[in-house]
Amino acid sequence: MLLHKITLEEFGAYRGKQSLDLTVKKNKPIILIGGLNGCGKTTLLDAIQLALYGPRARCSGRGSKAYETYLRESINRQHDPTRGSSVALEFTVTVDDAKEHYYKIIRSWRTSGKSLKEFLSVFVDEEYGNRAKNSRRVQADPQYSRILSEGWADHIEDLLPLEVASLSFFDGEKIESLADPERAASVIESAVNSLLGVSTVEQLRTDLLALQRRQKLSDEEQHLMENIHAQEKERDGVQEKLDIASQELTGRKKELRMSERALDALDREFEKEGGGLFERRIELEQQRKQTAEQLAEIRSSLIQIAAGPLPLLMMGPLLKDVGEQAKREQSAAEAGQVLDVLEERDQWLLELLPEDAREAVIRKLEADRHERAKSTALKVDFDLPHDALTQLSVLDEVVTRDSNRANALLERAAAASGELDQLDRQLAGVPEQSKVEAIQIAREAQLRDHARVQAAVARDVEQIDELKRRRDHVIAALNRAHDDFVRTKVKAEEVERIIKYSEKARGTLERFGEALLQRHISRLEVAVLQSFKELMRKQALVHDLRIGTGFTLTLADSEGEAIDPGRLSAGERQLLAISLLWGLMKVAGSHLPSVIDTPLGRLDSRHREHLVDRYFPRASDQVLLLSTDEEIDEALLGRLNKSVARTYTLVHDDTEFTTSVVEGYWWNAGAQYVA
Repeated sequence: MLLHKITLEEFGAYRGKQSLDLTVKKNKPIILIGGLNGCGKTTLLDAIQLALYGPRARCSGRGSKAYETYLRESINRQHDPTRGSSVALEFTVTVDDAKEHYYKIIRSWRTSGKSLKEFLSVFVDEEYGNRAKNSRRVQADPQYSRILSEGWADHIEDLLPLEVASLSFFDGEKIESLADPERAASVIESAVNSLLGVSTVEQLRTDLLALQRRQKLSDEEQHLMENIHAQEKERDGVQEKLDIASQELTGRKKELRMSERALDALDREFEKEGGGLFERRIELEQQRKQTAEQLAEIRSSLIQIAAGPLPLLMMGPLLKDVGEQAKREQSAAEAGQVLDVLEERDQWLLELLPEDAREAVIRKLEADRHERAKSTALKVDFDLPHDALTQLSVLDEVVTRDSNRANALLERAAAASGELDQLDRQLAGVPEQSKVEAIQIAREAQLRDHARVQAAVARDVEQIDELKRRRDHVIAALNRAHDDFVRTKVKAEEVERIIKYSEKARGTLERFGEALLQRHISRLEVAVLQSFKELMRKQALVHDLRIGTGFTLTLADSEGEAIDPGRLSAGERQLLAISLLWGLMKVAGSHLPSVIDTPLGRLDSRHREHLVDRYFPRASDQVLLLSTDEEIDEALLGRLNKSVARTYTLVHDDTEFTTSVVEGYWWNAGAQYVA
């Protein structure tokens, strides 16, 4: 598809009739349209979509307004609403890579009392040109087509499905949302099915299934068909509820993420102000009280031990001397007892000896007793009791036991004292209640709100699961009803043959569809990653890109770790979204125009240069750029100029509040008056 001309008459800020020639030249695919904010660039994008899709058009200026209200407000405020407004779009579409058809669509509307009337006229020239004939186009006047005018909504879906159009006509700032995995998944799925032809395979399978069921109905079959219609109605009702619940769940999840971020911020602020210590202050005070009591008990035990024999430990050398003295006195006492016994013995022996032998024996015995008597002679005699050694041994055991116990108590006392100091420091760091009370109240309120949203999400998930189970149950019942209906139809050999071969064909198409889908996904991964790397300034940021089950988009770094799209800057997310659209267009090979409003948005200078040098000249066979003077400025215009076929500037009259179209662009030679 190539756009040739758009004409706006009393539409929005455009006063009177304003036309733009959109034809491009070889190797110059860009139409550059400049305008300051509020001059009508987005209105121009809306006009293209409105002309093509009418009430289904995704116009940014419409929002949640009713279609009739949007049309009424789109009439230029200085124009008579009863005479109305119109948008006309002329374009060509190549069919079967040979025939090129020229279309002209005029959508107009006007007020009539309190109501509004809309008119759609479609003109087509089916002999617009033949590329096979000397590569020249011979244009004839397009003719009005009543059939196309009445059935245009269906016909445009064949030419350019609405879901595919969103990939061609987009706001450069708003497509950043495509970097979100959930949003990207729906776009990828829609594009793969519509743009890459996967839905065609599924439609063929559906058509074959309809062929099985399409027969003249008998009474029995009529009853079965009524049952099928009832089941289909119930299925559609459940699906509608499921769609609504899914939309609500998406909103709830967004609300939950916002609540989590707010709660995290309050937690960080609470922790920064010492909220953790504040919450533990009672626990810390109790711990300190217990530790102080424990330390007091330990010290009391130490005093009790010190009141016993433990101080004698300081007299260790003296006690040792006493022990030695006790040993000497015990030895002397024992020696004295032996001398008494020996004296009695010697007397007994002398009585037995003859007189002539007694003198020598007496000398020997006296010498022996004399030597033994020396051991009983002590320099110092404390006259210690006979059990002094036993008492000293017992005292040593008691002192050793008390010493060990005292050492253990001292270690516990040191530990308790250290713990007490630590608790005192922590208590000293507890902030005043006034510092954290406001944060604590806000945090508790946020916790309640977070719990509420979490509960709502859980309820929504439970409701969706229940609806899915109900839908699956209804679909199973519907399939059984269809099977019953088909079985009533399989009565003739021809019917059996149709069913048999259609089933085989459906199975083949299913396998083919799966293989086709996988092939497109693989090619799309490569194309999107290549496009992203071409546009990115940080070449090493993203190393790999995968499209997984459910068409989810996953980025990975050089280490194979997943990259959260939230880590990317706003500009990088915008480039990722553009890369997704560019990759889809590359894989599809479709020759669709790209109309980009606010093309450079939040991008920095380097990324802007990458888009100007690498993307815009190759985005499509026709690229319409709707830019402000600060996006595509004089420097970027110089880089882009070799690819520009035409330039326009939207000039706004601030006194009349109207916009007119002037050829030329800021800084173009000969167009200085435009600025």
